[in-house]
Amino acid sequence: MKIKTVQKSYDDVLAIPPEKHQKPKRVSILFRLLLKLVSLPDLLAVRFHCNRIGMEKLGKREPCLILMNHSSFVDLEIAASVLFPRVFNIVATTDGFVGKRWLMRQIGCIPTKKFVSEMSLIRDVSYAIKTQKSSVLMYPEASYSFDGTATPLPDSVGKFIKHLGVPVVMIRTYGAFSRDPLYNNLQRRKVKVSADLEYVLSPEDVSRMSADEINAKVGEYFRFDGFRWQQENRVRIDEPFRADFLNRVLYKCPSCLAEGEMEGKGIHLTCKACGKVHELDPYGFLVSPDGNADFSHVPDWYAWERECVRRELEDGTYRLEVPVDICMSVDTKRIFRVGEGVLLHDGSGFHLTGCDGKLDYRHSPLSSYSLYSDFNWYEIGDVICIGNHAALYYCFPKTDRDVVAKARLAAEELYKIARSASRASRVK
Repeated sequence: MKIKTVQKSYDDVLAIPPEKHQKPKRVSILFRLLLKLVSLPDLLAVRFHCNRIGMEKLGKREPCLILMNHSSFVDLEIAASVLFPRVFNIVATTDGFVGKRWLMRQIGCIPTKKFVSEMSLIRDVSYAIKTQKSSVLMYPEASYSFDGTATPLPDSVGKFIKHLGVPVVMIRTYGAFSRDPLYNNLQRRKVKVSADLEYVLSPEDVSRMSADEINAKVGEYFRFDGFRWQQENRVRIDEPFRADFLNRVLYKCPSCLAEGEMEGKGIHLTCKACGKVHELDPYGFLVSPDGNADFSHVPDWYAWERECVRRELEDGTYRLEVPVDICMSVDTKRIFRVGEGVLLHDGSGFHLTGCDGKLDYRHSPLSSYSLYSDFNWYEIGDVICIGNHAALYYCFPKTDRDVVAKARLAAEELYKIARSASRASRVK
């Protein structure tokens, strides 16, 4: 899938007037049926089935908040199928509207900027649920998983659920990540996909529980591991490209500690610095020809990289400085190519400069709990996205080194460090 981009100067983009806000649209039965029908071929291909748990507790027309883990594009197709004919809106990122705004509105999408706090989103979701009596589907993780495990949830989930005061339902998928992991460059594997549709919280539960208790409850449902699921269920993935671009996630060699020297190609992951080779076997395990694999489990390797980044942040040695091509988004109509620049990330947060000295944007560690980063974003390239309510800056690193995953890990760990420091200062 590609996205329309337009070349424009930075000054001209800043001069574009803010887009007029539109309230969510209640979805007609025609578009609900259309969404279900266009999802059918993919779901048939993966022999999809759904387990419904406790859903008899939810009234057929009772609005609810639907939370779903985010593994691949098939997630939306699953939701369209299992929720039909229920009326529901979908919280979707603004870039998803580019080139198809009318259609996205018709199928009930509510635009939002990833990892940017927006009061308008809270108002829109409340309007859809309380005024239009429509359910709302959200992916609270906001980004696809890199390693098949859950990405961080915002601390505000519990407060948001209490504000809405409606039942909470969870859609949890199995096999969606294994079929189409983000790192693998849209190369789909032959994997069955299923989902649990489960009634999680009643309005009475929401009323009596604290926000922290709700956070803990929801967090339980967002504990998953796609590779572990594959291993425990003996799901065989023998496509010869299964390790292609795995270096995007596993960018650091545990043997020699070199970064940006890993190469995922075919079924192997190789360090070009020391020559260490790992194979991703058909059941999702990492094995080594020498019988001494550094890690046997992809998420364990990724967790180790997180620990390494955390140590760099704590001892003050973490620093990313990379030349980037810059795109901007200021509305849901288009993406603008505005020039080149340099993206710096260290203990002070992000600092983006460029566009012939006209762009100078800083993004503090407490600005967001995670980072909107992606692999092969709309087939343009790996991307790091930062910004605020006024504009989003899509930064495409101009380097052969894999820096996107490390930047996300660093942003998440830096947020934790800054939040802890902030809380400690308030206690004093």
